[in-house]
Parts: sequence; structure tokens; C-alpha cells
Amino acid sequence: MIPFIHIGPIELPTFGLMVAAAMIAAYYVLRADLARRGIAPKNSSTAEVMIVVPSLAGIVGAKLYHVLETPRELFAHPAEELLSRYGLAWFGGLIAGFIAWVLVARAKKIALLESFDAGSAAAALGYGIGRIGCLLSGDGDYGVPTSLPWGMSFPNGLVPTTERVHPTPIYELIAACAIAWVLWRMGAWQIAAATPTLAEEARMEHPEKPLPSGSVFAAYLVMTGAARFLVEFIRINPRSFFGLTNAQAASVASMIAGAALWWRVSRKS
Repeated sequence: MIPFIHIGPIELPTFGLMVAAAMIAAYYVLRADLARRGIAPKNSSTAEVMIVVPSLAGIVGAKLYHVLETPRELFAHPAEELLSRYGLAWFGGLIAGFIAWVLVARAKKIALLESFDAGSAAAALGYGIGRIGCLLSGDGDYGVPTSLPWGMSFPNGLVPTTERVHPTPIYELIAACAIAWVLWRMGAWQIAAATPTLAEEARMEHPEKPLPSGSVFAAYLVMTGAARFLVEFIRINPRSFFGLTNAQAASVASMIAGAALWWRVSRKS
């Protein structure tokens, strides 16, 4: 594994580089989705703002959530824990990023549910690419020991292991790409059904009811929650709530919220 890339005196963390790559990939997907929905043209700065602000907020939220999970260590070494380059919690990033997204969408006068739909595929893809940073750095996000032929060891990782373990970041990347593709296709169906010139074609391809605003985001919450819930069974994270990891408890909340949102928007359509 390659936790850091050294260029002369400069030390670049591979995790940070992959987070930057994730932001760039998410930006292009979001820009395309905003444009096809007629929310913002590709030459506007809307996509940049809607990626950068929530992403930075998400990093801060992920760090704070991580250190608050172990308050004893935080109080014992506050500066070290807060300023460490390691330790980010997905759920904390989700909460902070969500709040920042809402604020930006309101500032840009974009309907919230429509903005959530537009950002869902981008968020799924960005998450998957970011997980490769965990793989490259070997930061302990790998799985339990396995005898499968694609098992990997991380002897030089930030959290080293010489055992062959499940490369769970790769599993999450594959799942995230599949989810992003499904969400993109759902968005295309949603847009076509709302466009007079395409509505008849959309009805022929999908004779069931058109997807209302918020349904793509609801699917995102359910699918990403389910993917994270399942992969946690082979991760090395400690158990807490009813034998579940913190991430699994958050995933259950995500799935419930997604199902509730789907039910609500479906009733209104």
C-alpha cells in the first residue's frame, strides 16, 4: 500500500488525493445532472459550489463525529485527536454535508427535493472513489481475514496487517458505481416523464407512474444504506448497538429515512 507519495520534501497522503479525485468526478456528474434537469447550465458555477461547500463541511463533520465516538481519547489528547490526519466517520460526513447542501440549495433558490435528486448519483460515485483512498492508505477500513483469492494484506498501511483480508473498499467501489448508474437511469426516466416531448416515450418504456421529485434521493438513501449495512458484516469495526457497528446503525436509519421519503413522495404524486 502507499499511504503517502513523496515528491522531494512534499508528502502527499493518497487518501487526500482520492478525496480530491472523488470531488472532481462528483462535480462532473452533478454538473451534467443539473444541466439535463434545466436547473443550471454547464458553464455556471452552481455545480462547483454545490460540491465544494458540502464536501468541505463533510470532511469537518466526519472528523468531529469520529473523535466524539471516543470522548475519553478526545479529552486526553484533544489537539492530537482533532488535528490528526486520520479518522473520518462516514455518518458524520453525511450529516454535515447534508446540512451544507440544504443551505447552498436554498441560497441558489433550487427546490430541495429536486436538488437532492440531482446530487444522488454524484454522491454515490464520489463515495466509491473516495473509498479507494482507504485502500491505498491501508487505514483499517479493510475486512476480516479471508482465504478468497482476491484477499489482500496491508503490511505498510497506516493500520498494518500481514493477514490476507477482504478488500472491502473495492467492494464498496463496485457497489457505489452500480448504485450511481441506477440512480442516473432513474433520473433520466424522471426527467423524460416530466418533459412534454419525451413523456409519451417515457410512458411506453415505463408504463407505471412517473417518478416524483425526491424518489431518486430516496432510492439513494435506501441503496447506499443497504450496501454499507451489508459490507459492515465483514469489516473489522467494533460492535455497539444490538451487535451492530455504528455504521450499520446509521445505515438502518438511512434506509428507514429513504423508505419513508419514498412513501411520502409517492402518495403526493
